[in-house]
Amino acid sequence: MDYLVYVSHDAENLQFWIWLQRYTAKFYALPPSEQALSPPYSAPEAVQPTGNEVNQPPRTTEKPRFGVSEYEVNFDQQEPPMTPAGAMSPQFDKQSFLSGIATTNRSVVDSVEDANAQAGLKWQSFTIQPFRAEINRVISHYIAPNSPRELNLSHKTRSAVLHALQHTTHPSAFALVHDIVEGTLRGQSHPNFIRWSICNGNKPRVLFVRNSGIAHVVAAVILAIFLICSDASRWWRLWCFPLLFVGFDIGIAAYKGLCVIIHTGHSRALRPWEQYGDGASLNSFDNHDDDEEATVGSSTDEVYSMSIPRKGSGKTSSRDISMDTFGTNNAFDHELWVDKYKKKPLLQRIFTKTVWIQNETVRLLQDRIVMQSHVLAALVTVPLTTLIVALPQTGVL
Repeated sequence: MDYLVYVSHDAENLQFWIWLQRYTAKFYALPPSEQALSPPYSAPEAVQPTGNEVNQPPRTTEKPRFGVSEYEVNFDQQEPPMTPAGAMSPQFDKQSFLSGIATTNRSVVDSVEDANAQAGLKWQSFTIQPFRAEINRVISHYIAPNSPRELNLSHKTRSAVLHALQHTTHPSAFALVHDIVEGTLRGQSHPNFIRWSICNGNKPRVLFVRNSGIAHVVAAVILAIFLICSDASRWWRLWCFPLLFVGFDIGIAAYKGLCVIIHTGHSRALRPWEQYGDGASLNSFDNHDDDEEATVGSSTDEVYSMSIPRKGSGKTSSRDISMDTFGTNNAFDHELWVDKYKKKPLLQRIFTKTVWIQNETVRLLQDRIVMQSHVLAALVTVPLTTLIVALPQTGVL
């Protein structure tokens, strides 16, 4: 979740997907009599051609089955999912924060009505259907325009989903948005997360290592020019080999986001949000027995872990609710580490603390990249060194 919030800025996709899985399981756990109130959604039947449209193919709107990705998603041209930015006070206040994210039934209904009106839907939904209140909250949080966690949906897709949700609360009504969200998670978020996880250095560190590699190559070229122009033996030019090899080696690895020096200990630099004690990770939760007992039997239309105080601190971090189904947007400008990291000196950002990489798969991928950088650096350095040694002396100096 850290990557989705702080790097790709599209955590709403995973938050919605997790809710939909829970909701689907909860819906099919209902008695058959209650499930019958919300039948599976089926798209309108094909329109029969009339008049001048006899020779044209019929217009159909086939609905893909729920859970089967048949919706075409263009990942190359798709805009990144939107997470509307919101301004929050740097000083976190528990009461004001919780009151800000707690929406009343009336505000949820108003949001749903506005979304339906923009989609051209005039009539009201069936309130007797199970989980209608929860569906309304999902619409106000993820589907409606300008919602706190608005999904990146086109107007046509949003209208189709709202039309389906007016008819039924069956999970099949989310089939279209489910396929889009799952396609984004599988086709974009997951591969990008793997590439991001492989990087063991932060941006200042990687830029520093990359510039160091360029400096080594430049130093080797200057040394080679000096030795060629002098009367020194040509075998002195072999000293250019280590400079060229180190420069190309760390430069190629830095291009992949790896720092070879940190890699020797299979470590990685701490992320900016991990360097301070005001909630070091979105995945760090204090599991209190009282909280667990209080949430037993809760429905998914309730806010999960709305306020989990840190042990011994008496404070509540806004990051504790980042995994909640319903809450504020995923902006993090209000978090305390943002201002602290901006004031941190550049030298301390480059040589920040490191931690050991626990995931063995990530370590193996990093070993492969470093080995490839060694091989490529050797393939480039050996011919260049041979050429430098073979050049005749000029004796200018």
